[in-house]
Amino acid sequence: MRFGKSSNPVLTKKRFENTSVFDMANTEAMTLNGTINKTLILFGLLLITAYFSWTYAVSGAINPRLLIVGGAIGGLAIAIFTILKPEKSPILAPIYALVEGIFIGAISAMYSNFYSGIVMQAIGLTLSIFLIMMLLYKTGLITATAKLKKGIIIATGGVMFFYVLNFITSFFGGGVSLFNLGIVGIGISLVIVVIAAMNLILDFDMIEKNIQRGQPKYIEWFAAFGMMITLVWLYVEILRLLALLSRR
Repeated sequence: MRFGKSSNPVLTKKRFENTSVFDMANTEAMTLNGTINKTLILFGLLLITAYFSWTYAVSGAINPRLLIVGGAIGGLAIAIFTILKPEKSPILAPIYALVEGIFIGAISAMYSNFYSGIVMQAIGLTLSIFLIMMLLYKTGLITATAKLKKGIIIATGGVMFFYVLNFITSFFGGGVSLFNLGIVGIGISLVIVVIAAMNLILDFDMIEKNIQRGQPKYIEWFAAFGMMITLVWLYVEILRLLALLSRR
């Protein structure tokens, strides 16, 4: 199995190859418990800013679209810098979580305004899918084989290409809204949710491999950051799918 075949751009081989042998020999090693703790810390920070963002958006104190756009752009900028400088992740990952919380809170408020109860449903489904995928991975019912990795990488690349193309064409009056595609839009959204969920398998595998490899302690923050990217993506896509189903 080739190391580093995660479709998550954060948890890739190149990112971890930046760690020198000297660093690995002179620092405390990455652990599973440490990675879990860092992940919980990041989501705790995300929930704090998400709460305030939700409150301001619902009250009308701030236009939710401004919070969504600001959070998305700010989160993307910090994410890119973190990916380029993984050794800075103990500082950048918490900042990313706080900024991403602004985006999540505002977009959740926007969906909730149109579809009552949809946010709690999306949260419940996201947590359920996470636990199910973890169970499937731990029991070996789904193994991150080279063939599976390749398939998920190709599928994820296709989704990202769709996002970028749709974003660019939207400036010229084009773009595709899944809300206008009826049952086809629901089908596409469901496929994207499945692809996002399958990325969790690759994330679990990559974290496990890097623990076995004895990566330094700061990689716990970097791995937690990568896991957050996948879970946020999954949550947003579940929100979209539930909105499509509710509308229909």
